[in-house]
Amino acid sequence: MKLPKFLSGNLVLKITSLNALVISIRLVVSVFIQRLLAVAVGEAGIANIGQIRNVLAMLTSTSTLGVFSGVVKYIAQFKDDQPELTKLFSSVTLFVLVGSVLSSAVLYFGASFFSDYLFSSQDYLYVFQLLAVIVPFIAVNRVVNAVISGLSDYKRYAEIELISYLLGAVVLLIGLFRLNLKGVLIAIILVPVIQLLVLVFVFGKTLKGYVDFKSIKLNFNYRKKLLAFTLMSFISTFLINYIELDIRSLVTKEININEAGYWTAITFISKNYMVFATGLFTLYVLPKFSNIHSKNEFKHEVLKIYKSILPIFALGMLLVYLLRHVIIQLVYPDFIGMEPLFKWQLLGDLVRLASVVLAHQFLAKRLVKSFVFTELISLVLFFVLTKLFISYFGTEGVVLAHFARYVIYFIVVVFVIKYYYNTQSKEQK
Repeated sequence: MKLPKFLSGNLVLKITSLNALVISIRLVVSVFIQRLLAVAVGEAGIANIGQIRNVLAMLTSTSTLGVFSGVVKYIAQFKDDQPELTKLFSSVTLFVLVGSVLSSAVLYFGASFFSDYLFSSQDYLYVFQLLAVIVPFIAVNRVVNAVISGLSDYKRYAEIELISYLLGAVVLLIGLFRLNLKGVLIAIILVPVIQLLVLVFVFGKTLKGYVDFKSIKLNFNYRKKLLAFTLMSFISTFLINYIELDIRSLVTKEININEAGYWTAITFISKNYMVFATGLFTLYVLPKFSNIHSKNEFKHEVLKIYKSILPIFALGMLLVYLLRHVIIQLVYPDFIGMEPLFKWQLLGDLVRLASVVLAHQFLAKRLVKSFVFTELISLVLFFVLTKLFISYFGTEGVVLAHFARYVIYFIVVVFVIKYYYNTQSKEQK
């Protein structure tokens, strides 16, 4: 009787298990789609798809000026305080307007530059012109997702994720069969529109209960509070995706585009299992840490999260490693060159998971200096170590750098959090 009671009372496991169900369905669909893509567009096509996905990830930050984590934090903090929420969304709306207009303008007028820079060709102008039109959808989608996360509405989150993914998959398949790689890229760009439509359909009525649209007046009341998250988002979302773009270009230049395709493929696999944790971070960890104010509470919560999810992830990653040959043949036929990449990618992701749980304290407490310091160390390490290792280990050097970077990052984050609580205890005395 103890185990069922433990499971029923453990919100971490509830969110993780519901996520697992949704993501398992996603995984089955993803395997099918990734196999079709690998066969249809090859290693070079997979590398190009990786470029567009990185650009989209960067736009989730620039189109909202990085307010996502800030909205999550303040929704969790003020969800029963309507006047405060109105102030919050008055500022958020202004951030979104500025971010969307600037992002759209840069993409539209810089389409020629971006096409040449990312694809060494002028054949992809349409990609960036279409992205310029889609930017507002990306921004609104991101903000509404932040509201769901701040409310820890994990059931609605799972429903939206599943429906959006399945509809996006259908559009991608249509694009693939009608226009090959061009159709795939267009479909990927259209996904934020699909996600927003699903969000409005599933979450629209609930959203109105928290956001009084008639009372919103454009102002910067939350300027200082939200700008801190803008800086943190720029580093954690924009810069990491920019570095991934640069590393993919480096692998293409130093080795060849096929090797860039292998690395992109292993990162796709990584993102498929790491997404199990994404919902947990936004729906549970960030809102929970926002309301924790003592060192002992924090330690207790971190240990609870570690005990709940680390063994599950470790077992899952071990299975992925043992079945790597099957996965390659099933998902990426003939991508044999990616086999040596599994070990270091998986080890790096396990350490990354443990690290990111701790690092969410910086977001929850708006510890901008700590966040910037640790993230810059992580990014610089990844970039420098990749450049160093690629000369000796080829593409395997990129995933080796990924592992080494997160080991050092974990140690640094632990020391920074210890310093924070030691300083807090001294100030209280």
